[in-house]
Amino acid sequence: MKRFILPLLFSGLLVSAATAQSTIFLVRHAEKAGTGGTDPDLSEAGRARAESLATALKDAGISAIFATELKRTQQTAAPLSKLLHLDPTIIPAKDTAALMARLRSSPANALVVGHGNTIPDLIKGFGITSPINIGENDYDNLFLVVLDEPPRLIRLHYR
Repeated sequence: MKRFILPLLFSGLLVSAATAQSTIFLVRHAEKAGTGGTDPDLSEAGRARAESLATALKDAGISAIFATELKRTQQTAAPLSKLLHLDPTIIPAKDTAALMARLRSSPANALVVGHGNTIPDLIKGFGITSPINIGENDYDNLFLVVLDEPPRLIRLHYR
């Protein structure tokens, strides 16, 4: 019975977040393959996680998707992008200021697929003071920044 409670609670939280003020959903890219130099593809586990993300967020009211120029972020966003018929906006990984400006100027719910070192900076940029650390092998974090006054952070995990 516990297996069914968590998805229902999780689903209700996403619907609630989607109907409140703008909500920014932030994830680190899914697991990357061991090969590919500085721009590897997702591994098989990473592709499965990207599909899981699409399933989890399909009803969250997302109308904008942002990813970096690296394949692993774009491949993580691809299943949801395809499901929602949205073309992701590509933002250079090092240009968090431009991404923050885009997110702040839009009333839409958005998904941001970034990196372990960029997601904490983005969250901090919204005025969240809780320290965020994403470990080298942590791929299951799903952060929600609800743009209330003051902004609120919700940290979840997905498979």
